[in-house]
Amino acid sequence: MPIDCKQFKVNMDRCNCTYKGCPRKGNCCECLHYHLQMNELPACCFPDDVEKTYDRSFARFIKVHS
Repeated sequence: MPIDCKQFKVNMDRCNCTYKGCPRKGNCCECLHYHLQMNELPACCFPDDVEKTYDRSFARFIKVHS
């Protein structure tokens, strides 16, 4: 997948995803689309300690933010 996002470098600096080899890293539009299709949220919606569990469910998001 070619990366043609003008914000790619900024996105990469902010992305806390620890999944090695993710083809969507730095491309937030693709990342968000992918995770919503999977009924989950992307890594950037979670603090680092929760992101590392790879539990990106809406239920986990609510638990973290309530």
